[in-house]
Amino acid sequence: MRLVIASCQVDYVGRLTSHLPKARRLLLVKSDGSVSIHADDRAYKPLNWMSPPCWLVEDGGDDGKVLWVVTNKAGEELRITIDEIEHDSSHELGVDPGLVKDGVEAHLQELLAEHVETLGPGYSLVRREYMTAIGPVDLLCRDSDGASVAVEIKRRGEIDGVEQLTRYLELLNRDPLLAPVSGVFAAQQIKPQARTLAEDRGIRCLTLDYEALRGIESTEFRLF
Repeated sequence: MRLVIASCQVDYVGRLTSHLPKARRLLLVKSDGSVSIHADDRAYKPLNWMSPPCWLVEDGGDDGKVLWVVTNKAGEELRITIDEIEHDSSHELGVDPGLVKDGVEAHLQELLAEHVETLGPGYSLVRREYMTAIGPVDLLCRDSDGASVAVEIKRRGEIDGVEQLTRYLELLNRDPLLAPVSGVFAAQQIKPQARTLAEDRGIRCLTLDYEALRGIESTEFRLF
């Protein structure tokens, strides 16, 4: 991973255009080729980014400025104009073992894969832990029409889970063999804010009954 702290401005040129005026920012260049621009807030979410596959070309000008042009396979460009570099270092992080889910989440994934019809009539499983350049999608499925569906499974559904699925969907929809890919956010409990964000992004929410999936009747009183 390469870490660069620099005074820069950023322009995104493609289907949409955006502009970040000059300011001090952190630039991350990862081994998968992705480039992201961060400010000193917003938690983990970058101000702008380019997901792999993409290519970075650096060009130094006569005025002392450095231009980074990051291009993806669709021809979209992330243009970073650097006035001054304060820090530039590279670090080998090695192979990451990935996120280890707790017992309930891991078992939910296993159960939902075995009972994929819980997602809807006609659903079929393509693969568990479908690997992407930014991590594994819990389940990759096909619906009754044969369309691809990415499923993210959580014990408690919060906003960060919706953001995670959003990133997977953005990447998967760049693959012509899979696109269009829709999303399902599945959890035992889904917070209202997470549900609102998911539905606003066209992601379907599904509340999972862990005991029902295990084939165990609940001991709670039921009206029906």
